[in-house]
Amino acid sequence: MARVCVIGAGAAGLCAARHLLVQETVSEVDVLEQAAQLGGTWVYTEKVGYDDFGLPIHTSMYKSLRTNLPKEVMGFPDFPVPESEKSYLPAKEMLAFLQLYADKHGVTSHIKYNQHVQLVIPKAGPAGELWDVSFKDLRTGVSQTKEYDYIFVCNGHYNTPFIPSIPGLKEYEGDVMHSHDYRVPEIFSNKRVLVIGAGPSGMDIALEITNVTDKVILSHHLKEQPKTVFPDNLVQKPDVIKLEGRTAYFQDGSFEDVDVVFLCTGYLYNFPFLHESCGIVVEDNCVEPLYKHLVNIYHPTMCFIGVPYYVCAFSMFDLQVRYYVQSMNGSFQLPTSEQMAEHWEEEKKERASRGYTKRQAHMMGPDQADYYVSLSSESGTEPLPPVFTKIHNHSSGRFLDYLTEYRNDVYQLIDEENYVCYRGKACFKGEF
Repeated sequence: MARVCVIGAGAAGLCAARHLLVQETVSEVDVLEQAAQLGGTWVYTEKVGYDDFGLPIHTSMYKSLRTNLPKEVMGFPDFPVPESEKSYLPAKEMLAFLQLYADKHGVTSHIKYNQHVQLVIPKAGPAGELWDVSFKDLRTGVSQTKEYDYIFVCNGHYNTPFIPSIPGLKEYEGDVMHSHDYRVPEIFSNKRVLVIGAGPSGMDIALEITNVTDKVILSHHLKEQPKTVFPDNLVQKPDVIKLEGRTAYFQDGSFEDVDVVFLCTGYLYNFPFLHESCGIVVEDNCVEPLYKHLVNIYHPTMCFIGVPYYVCAFSMFDLQVRYYVQSMNGSFQLPTSEQMAEHWEEEKKERASRGYTKRQAHMMGPDQADYYVSLSSESGTEPLPPVFTKIHNHSSGRFLDYLTEYRNDVYQLIDEENYVCYRGKACFKGEF
């Protein structure tokens, strides 16, 4: 009977525990959560910097955040988000949904809160590899080490800011801030703000702070200019080539004086608790070696849930967990380590041939449907309905070109292939 350690009680960790708890081959499930509540990145706090125990604040949630995907693809395949009039929900509703999910499936009682995972290290056991996990109770300061048969790494990847290398950034004379520490727009009142990065948070926040700022300069390298009509006090610029004093210089030869450099530049995968003998290396934000972005190739009793991005997150977590649990209970057998390594190398080459950089190793987007099919077909698990990917791709396109209004769209699932999208009184069928 397997003893399983799940690291993190965000959506991925809750999903892992939900499926593990119904396995006859699993005797024990411990969910180790550093915070005092479940929810991971969906927990909002006004605190930034460090928590009461001196550890970095995990969440990057800002006060006004609404989902950038409709709730129709934000739930789990067997547990959708409850019906409501809106498709794009506030973060607190998603947090309540996760609490409901955990309670419904008996996960809540298995979560150990305020547990800081210090070290995960493999060791030889009488019947194969085992894991020692050392963790500290932050309330008592007492550490313990416990033995497990499997490790599910579910600590998320929206908590360690990526700081780009921009000449002059360290010497910049104004304020420098990362979106990880953004909570409310008022901190930028009457300032000229350079926002670097046009991902979901960069675009969202840049738009939000136009209400309080003198001027917003949105610097990005999107291949196609968004069609969104921004307020007059927002201008778009190409990449920053250097900062001098309080002046930002751009690739097109222009320059702007700014009070704040606001980095919306994304996050780094970070697993500080993994001993080097786990064999996992993160270089240029590529986590390897992972088979199917999921299985630790040389220690296959360790898996990582939620590494790919630009996906239907909760549904993908569910599919990844079901895939891996099927390998645990013997429903199918993972390839050998050599075969998995060969597959990983081939995938990297194939993605590179299509223009993906190493830093984009886990970016899915248009590749997500094929990824989901590969997981379900190999493991014999129930596939994700194709309509999920269709809605994701449609919503993502609307986000870029209609940022100021796309969250008014309301989606309705028709069947596994089709959906409709309502915009005001207009109704659009779901093949675009």
